[in-house]
Amino acid sequence: MHDHFAEPVPQIPATVEAVAGLPSFLSDLQRIEAAAGCRFETLPAPEQERVVLRRLAQLVAICRLNPLWRERIDAALPSGQVATRQDFERIPLTDKESFRQMFTGYRAGMVVPISACGFQIVASGGTSSGLPSETVYPLDELQETYRWAGGFIGRHITDRLLPGEGAKWFATTLADYQMWSSGCMVGGVLQAVPGINYIGAGPMNRDVFQHMMSYPGPKGLMGITASIALLPGFAEGLSAEARASLHIAMFGSGALSPKVRSDLRAAYPNVKILSYFAATQAETIGLQLDPDSEALTAIPGLHLVEVVDAEGRAVGVGEEGELVVTRLFGNAAPCLRYQIGDRVRRLEDRADGGLNALRFAYVGRSGDFMHIGDTQYSAPRARAALIDEFRSRQLPDLDALAIEFQFQIDRSTRSLTVVLACDQPEAQSAALAAALGAAGSQPVIMAALVRSLSLFNSLEANEAALARSGYRFGMRLVGPRAPELHRTPVGKAPLLVDRL
Repeated sequence: MHDHFAEPVPQIPATVEAVAGLPSFLSDLQRIEAAAGCRFETLPAPEQERVVLRRLAQLVAICRLNPLWRERIDAALPSGQVATRQDFERIPLTDKESFRQMFTGYRAGMVVPISACGFQIVASGGTSSGLPSETVYPLDELQETYRWAGGFIGRHITDRLLPGEGAKWFATTLADYQMWSSGCMVGGVLQAVPGINYIGAGPMNRDVFQHMMSYPGPKGLMGITASIALLPGFAEGLSAEARASLHIAMFGSGALSPKVRSDLRAAYPNVKILSYFAATQAETIGLQLDPDSEALTAIPGLHLVEVVDAEGRAVGVGEEGELVVTRLFGNAAPCLRYQIGDRVRRLEDRADGGLNALRFAYVGRSGDFMHIGDTQYSAPRARAALIDEFRSRQLPDLDALAIEFQFQIDRSTRSLTVVLACDQPEAQSAALAAALGAAGSQPVIMAALVRSLSLFNSLEANEAALARSGYRFGMRLVGPRAPELHRTPVGKAPLLVDRL
């Protein structure tokens, strides 16, 4: 172990007023880097863990100055002391509703009250819970997180993928939603990437995009999946030089369909497609560093990222679990063990000397389950099974067809409709109807639902059981902007829409 870890217990404030006088966590990280002569992300995992655990102990002590947090912590951890990761795991997860109650309205979960000022409010659109919520960031510490995350993106993404010595550009379509968490936070991070010119583009049409693409130099663009899906169509009329200048297409929220990926590569020969995983309370949870790998890499020192089971305990490598995040930056309004609302699969940590970091793969939203009869079906698995079922029957390739994919359940009419957004929906619908024949899509969808289950579940939840459920199953092909495809107020198309 290095001498730079031989440090006393971090400062524990005795009062809310004392919190303002605490040194920032960034200053601690910078001290460690200076003493070690290397970046924090290159330190061996056990040494990083010591720093994080010390910070968690401090955050728990800060939270205990707030009555709501103290009650939650002391009920699970009577000593109030965090000496091991197992101690920290005893603290309950902060689910969406608890989070909303703590940081929206009266903001009773804040340690330093909002009346002290110096905060920024950001909002979540409620993609998983359906209820909007807000959170609060100390402005000075939020800027520090931007610098920390932006520097990481520079070292591990833009330095590699934006070549040359001249001007380099990075734009985001989210810049207009300044009260939406992704809008302000992603923009803040990208502005802090070293060696790039930042463009807060906002929603783009073809003319705006093509104007931006006229700027000389390599470019990257970050947007939600719906925005990135527009880019192949925007290539028409661009010069070969302009199309070659798009090097990074970075999407947030969910998954980008194989068709969109294929169309992007055809339109922009140098593009690398990467995922940027963020959520409220966590401006950069995981970054895809390699376009050929599903792995999302957590930024060491920025958050504690956990993948946990139903009891809130860490899962093993290769296992699925809930994604849970604790911001390590920020003393005035900490939030412990926030349950993001996504399921991920824990991967082997990256450990190559140049970067030692936790990695995971996105699986789907935690609430993406369809309840039909007595059986629960995972929407991501049902989607994959439906694609496989179509292929096994030599029907049209849904991966090559669909720009967006959505299950719509209407419980009042007992119907499940698979809505596919695609180009030329009328012609594609006619071709699909001819391929399916008189029976239509219902038997294929039913077979796919059964295929999506485990072996033991499928013994009872079979096609006969689906028929007895009284549900009707169908498929509809629509245009990419058709009103039949449900979108959230900020333009996201969730995989599952469940109407009661």
